[in-house]
Amino acid sequence: MDFEQIIDSYKTDVSNIEQSSASILDCANKIIIRSRNILNTFKKHVQKNDFKETDDEIYFFKNTKQIPLTPLIYYSEIRSFELQFPKVNHKTQEKFVGAKMRKLNRFFTHNLDFVQYVDNGLTHFDLQFYTRNFIDFYHITSSDFYFQDPEFSTSRDMLLGKVSANKKLITYLQKRLAQPEQNSLNGYSTHKPLKWTASKTGLTELIYALHCNRVINNGNVEIKEIVASLQKVIQFDLGDFYKIYSEIKSRKISRTKFLDDLSAGLITQMNNSEE
Repeated sequence: MDFEQIIDSYKTDVSNIEQSSASILDCANKIIIRSRNILNTFKKHVQKNDFKETDDEIYFFKNTKQIPLTPLIYYSEIRSFELQFPKVNHKTQEKFVGAKMRKLNRFFTHNLDFVQYVDNGLTHFDLQFYTRNFIDFYHITSSDFYFQDPEFSTSRDMLLGKVSANKKLITYLQKRLAQPEQNSLNGYSTHKPLKWTASKTGLTELIYALHCNRVINNGNVEIKEIVASLQKVIQFDLGDFYKIYSEIKSRKISRTKFLDDLSAGLITQMNNSEE
């Protein structure tokens, strides 16, 4: 089995889901399903073929399996959190987030030795932690059975996934604490994501018009910063906008065609609404 090819495809799928999902819960549900499917595929392969070398087994449980396992845990936690998150009362929301943060702090304190082992890039216990031969000597510490099977788990591969996922979860909750009224902290909302559906030249005209008229930050912003921000909001890769702008300037007729069309469209809308 070509693990690398499967992982590349999985990463692409996750990225697409994160960018296109209408809400954080929708995103979480899709990624949970996708992650479980990948882990099931890996499990069947391992049960059928096993590993030729111990180093291969260590690498799989320490690295390859973690790629779908960490998002599975992370989005399972987010889904649980969002479903229970209080819908009203700012103080109640803050208390709820605070309680979750304290639980995470207890997790990292309880597993301090292993966290330091991971953070410091140590390897001397990898044989015991990431092979199945030692599962009876180093007991599984996690009580959350996201995807646990004695034939497909080691004593610490699940814990490693939880450490990685909980680090991401802390960042999510910190933003949630700062903006508890939002439905999402990774750009998700109950609304569909915005996407630019016009041309690159049109967007370039608009950006340069905003920049030269100093309507963003009173003009105290570089054009590349405006481009970077808008690309994220409207999910569009503008590419080499300097080159596009140069091509716009070289036009013989209507160098602001897109802006002219916008103006004409707005005037038409106003006229129609007055009839």
